[in-house]
Amino acid sequence: MNHGQRGRLITLEGGEGAGKSTLLRGLEAHLRAQDIDLVVTREPGGTAVGEAVRGMVLDAANNELCAEAELLLMFASRAQLVRQVIEPALAAGRWVLCDRFTDASYAYQGGGRGQPVDRISGLEQWAALGLRPDITLLLDLPVSEGRARAAGRGEADRIEVEGDAFFERIRRAYRERAVGDPGRFRVLDASATPDAVLAQAVAGVSGLVAGVSP
Repeated sequence: MNHGQRGRLITLEGGEGAGKSTLLRGLEAHLRAQDIDLVVTREPGGTAVGEAVRGMVLDAANNELCAEAELLLMFASRAQLVRQVIEPALAAGRWVLCDRFTDASYAYQGGGRGQPVDRISGLEQWAALGLRPDITLLLDLPVSEGRARAAGRGEADRIEVEGDAFFERIRRAYRERAVGDPGRFRVLDASATPDAVLAQAVAGVSGLVAGVSP
């Protein structure tokens, strides 16, 4: 499979409690069942450097971390992940399924923290090599529903302690990106059952999967 062909990048995005982890497992199983050579990773994280950054960004004790530092840390993790994991995999014809990618910075650091879009775009070109997913699955869910789900998962991290207005801005930023790039985004109704969400995701990537040469 993928003789000489570049691999595909599929990313999952969404706010807190949207069900990304559950969908990631289901979609991974589906893609592997199609005999796709798959690498599964996450942001921030996916490398030793990235996981260290993840710990810093999510540690509730780091409450003095400013918005600019948060944005740069996210892209530091992303720069490492792109160069160490994602780009080598794609170049080798493997597919990559990533839990969050650059859209998360536009939503969280842009929409949520108010960092300028052009600054994020510049970092995307430089730190992330301008890499864009082939398909982005956006799990869309009302903020109140997502937060209620997330509340049952234990102690809140540094992002989860933010107020509803922060998460409303994130949801709005995600939806605006989906409207602006309809060819790449598939917006999933994340309030549905996990099986129904997976079915939406499978339908969303079906064109990409069908395009794989045997």
